[in-house]
Amino acid sequence: MTKKNNFLRGAAILSIAGVIVKILGAVYRIPLSNIIKSEGMGYYQTAYPLYTLLLTISTAGFPIAIAKLVSEKRAVGDFKAAYKVFKVTLLGLTIGGLLTSLFLFFRAESIVDRLGNKNAYYALIALVPALFFVPIMSAFRGFFQGRQLMVPTALSQIVEQLFRVGAGLTLTYLLLDKGIPMAAGGASFGGSAGAIAGAATMALIYFYGRKEIKKELKSSIDTDEYEINQIIKDLLIIAIPITIGASIVPIMDYIDLELVLTRLQIIGYTEAEANGLYGNLKGMAQTLINLPQVFSIAISMSLVPAVSDANARKNKKEMESTIASGIRITLLIGLPCTLGLFVLARPIIELLYYKNDVATIINVSNSLSILAFSVIFLTMVQALSAILQGLGRPGVPAINLFVGAVVKIFLSYTLTVIPSINIYGAAISTVVAFGIAAILDLISVIKYAKIRLNIKDIFIKPFIASLGMAIAAFISYLGLINIVAKINAANEMITRLEKLSTLGAVLVGVIVYVVLLILTGSITEEDWNLLPKGDKIGKKLERFKLIK
Repeated sequence: MTKKNNFLRGAAILSIAGVIVKILGAVYRIPLSNIIKSEGMGYYQTAYPLYTLLLTISTAGFPIAIAKLVSEKRAVGDFKAAYKVFKVTLLGLTIGGLLTSLFLFFRAESIVDRLGNKNAYYALIALVPALFFVPIMSAFRGFFQGRQLMVPTALSQIVEQLFRVGAGLTLTYLLLDKGIPMAAGGASFGGSAGAIAGAATMALIYFYGRKEIKKELKSSIDTDEYEINQIIKDLLIIAIPITIGASIVPIMDYIDLELVLTRLQIIGYTEAEANGLYGNLKGMAQTLINLPQVFSIAISMSLVPAVSDANARKNKKEMESTIASGIRITLLIGLPCTLGLFVLARPIIELLYYKNDVATIINVSNSLSILAFSVIFLTMVQALSAILQGLGRPGVPAINLFVGAVVKIFLSYTLTVIPSINIYGAAISTVVAFGIAAILDLISVIKYAKIRLNIKDIFIKPFIASLGMAIAAFISYLGLINIVAKINAANEMITRLEKLSTLGAVLVGVIVYVVLLILTGSITEEDWNLLPKGDKIGKKLERFKLIK
């Protein structure tokens, strides 16, 4: 198998695993929120920003750094040095995981006190084991990726998420009788259960393959000793910039958490009320915003090598075509999701979070109608960041996102203390933050790639198709719900019919969108090439004259 085929196979494996993990993670929040309601989701979401931040700091750049160094040493036949990189990093990340988990264990109570959300203690302390096991797991993942073995990483990701969802939902249900704070702790412990299972999976795969590793070590060339100090230096040079970039969003979320909870209490909300509002926003509405990323991330993963390859060969025409297709496909995903979530916010929330009270449904649907506009900007940020990485400018999107984060903090601080805006200020600030980052990224892509984009084909046509879809979905929902209102049936039957009205409206929207894509010529055969097996799909559609 050639290196190119090896890379494509590995990328496909990780893409499939990533999609499965994202779907499981997004779906997990829906039954969870129906069990512990907005109060429990508030405790759950209070714990996760700090956990994510500590985790990002301790692991974000290291798997990539390990993979790079291991791959480089293996390429020249220095298998001993490659294995030494793994051993040094495994030890370092184990110590780092121990320190961060101990920090959280001893400081959890004071942290939730400072946040003004004491009942989130169980949700936070339940994540202590995860902080220890995830860094260990990341060391193994980096080692296997450096050996161009992607199946272990993909398998551990799926196992981790399955245990997270299974253990989280089970413990939440079992602990519900002991109170919502304890049940939220059970939900959080799902993350720890997943981390333990994922790390165990990687360790088992490693020990199973030790014979092959020993053979490699015996065939290693003789070179100068790769000193531990040099290994640490080389690792940090690669890992630190990546970690800084990856830490921006977790830091933004953590600061937002501190601001929102305290600022809401300033304008008269109790600790419990502020927690509930935060749970509505982050635990329920935000979950739906993450769903479209399942597809946009796959596009982004394909864009990096495609842009990088065209750029390296100085093929400007190919690079311009790839960038244009990448942006257009991203808009074809992001725009309909944005407008669809906006016009059907209330019906979708009633469909998914049916066990919550009317006040919660209204609050979550209002939050979703605002956050819906962050979908288009967030998907664009992912695609444009990938393009800039392919152009050899990985630091630019990090800087642009930092600018957006600063604006978000200012807006969250300012808007959430306005009584008429309250929690919606955090939603507005999120939209603005990603909007700024997306605009700056687009300007940067045009600047560094030195290309001109066709406004009509890339932006206007996808917008027309998406707008038509949204109008059709909204009108069909109104029509279906009016029919339901005229039916003289039991309340339970009417509720079921209302849910079917929402699903029917979504189906109509999808059909209309596909038709409008064809009529407007918004998608071409070349666009499909960015997707796995997309070239075959594109040729079949062209054969039936459905695309150009």
